[in-house]
Amino acid sequence: MAETKAGPFPIGDVQVQPGERRIIELPVTELSTNTPMTMPVQVVCGRRPGPTLLVCAAIHGDEILGVEIIRRVLKLSALRRLHGTLVAVPIVNVFGFISQSRYLPDRRDLNRSFPGSPQGSLASRVAHLFLEEIVAKCTHGVDLHTGALHRGNYPQVRANLDDPEAARMAMSFGVPVVINATVRDGSLRQAARSHGVPLIVYEAGEALRFDEMSIRAGVKGIMRVMRDLGMLHVVRGTGKILEPIIARSTTWLRAPASGILRASAAPGAQVRAGGNLGHISNAFGDDEVEVKSPWNGILIGRTNLPLVYEGDALFHIARIEGTQVVAETLDAFSPEEAYAEGLTAELADDPLIS
Repeated sequence: MAETKAGPFPIGDVQVQPGERRIIELPVTELSTNTPMTMPVQVVCGRRPGPTLLVCAAIHGDEILGVEIIRRVLKLSALRRLHGTLVAVPIVNVFGFISQSRYLPDRRDLNRSFPGSPQGSLASRVAHLFLEEIVAKCTHGVDLHTGALHRGNYPQVRANLDDPEAARMAMSFGVPVVINATVRDGSLRQAARSHGVPLIVYEAGEALRFDEMSIRAGVKGIMRVMRDLGMLHVVRGTGKILEPIIARSTTWLRAPASGILRASAAPGAQVRAGGNLGHISNAFGDDEVEVKSPWNGILIGRTNLPLVYEGDALFHIARIEGTQVVAETLDAFSPEEAYAEGLTAELADDPLIS
């Protein structure tokens, strides 16, 4: 893990000095047209010592919601009094972002290609570059994701809660659901952990779509993490951090039949075993099949496509025993209020909410 210090941040052939803010175009490769392709990185280096926090998005190129979250974070006037360094990479998978695709041109998933290799496939080379030039030089990380195409996610954080520092970040983020998720082979979280960098994943919204609630919850969550790490001053009136519900397992409920789905439960709903989530029927309304939840829990994701085939993933459920505490936590989540409450004092001169 990189040292906590007030000093220059090295990236590529650039040294970003304390008190400096710079955009660096990190060379990736060249297109077949001989046009250089770069990964844009903005480094905000505080004058005072503190952690080095990485905030990145669009590892999957069609997951664009995090790009807007980072844009808003970088407009915060509070960054003028930053302790430590903020490293912002809004578009990691530039190739996928341009083509509105989850993958790289070689059809590989960048988030299954870490730690990568400078002699490997294109995905492997991009993963290696990002890991060695950026991730390994940070002390903490927040990776921003969304649901896949036509799947919406309720705001949630995924982290290895057995790692005390990752658990601390996850609990301070302030969304209703925290999932204790094991790392997957080839993922950024796994690679960051191997370098001693605790990294959490914020999941919300849908690919290729903006969702204001999810964006605001993400901006507010990053601010809370930065305050908890001592990178930003705690401002009066920022509100009490929501005590999240911790889920130890999640399961997709699949379609029992093909047809047209009429969903009756939205992401964020508390569901109970045997409770109705929707109905599937043919175009005439015949042969109707009720979709019931086999478990108690919270609906953290859902397909947005009404047309389904038998076996399609329909509802993603964080399996939790239903309690009054769960209901109260979900009811208390209000990113609109928290956003305005927490940012007003810091953004008197910033046109962020527009």
